[in-house]
Amino acid sequence: MVLLFDQFNLPEDIYRIIFATEQQEVVGRLLVKYMQDNGGEIGKTEMGVFAQRLHDGEATVRIGQPPFQKDTKISYNKRQFYDRILTPLRGMGLIDYDLYTKRYRLSDKFNKIMIKIGLMWLRELERGKRK
Repeated sequence: MVLLFDQFNLPEDIYRIIFATEQQEVVGRLLVKYMQDNGGEIGKTEMGVFAQRLHDGEATVRIGQPPFQKDTKISYNKRQFYDRILTPLRGMGLIDYDLYTKRYRLSDKFNKIMIKIGLMWLRELERGKRK
């Protein structure tokens, strides 16, 4: 996945940087919240149930500010969930999947990768100064 951002107009919300549409932001936020509520990890079956609930329109999200908040049901295609939400989160290192235990868990690999990329850039700058 490619992350394009403007350093001068960087949103405060990580989901706005990662996802292209507002609907994807909402679904990504729902997934991370669901995983956090379950100790930071869920099984393959639980992920499938989560995706199916989204597909069936049974998932709810709270919209608005108090005292005008209301719960709204949302629907998101199951295939698109895997293609546009889960796969990019895994690819970027925000969610990790253990093949042996068949469990998804929230991960800090994204942070480590971004630090590595920053260090690569610093090395490139140093190489340019030596020439």
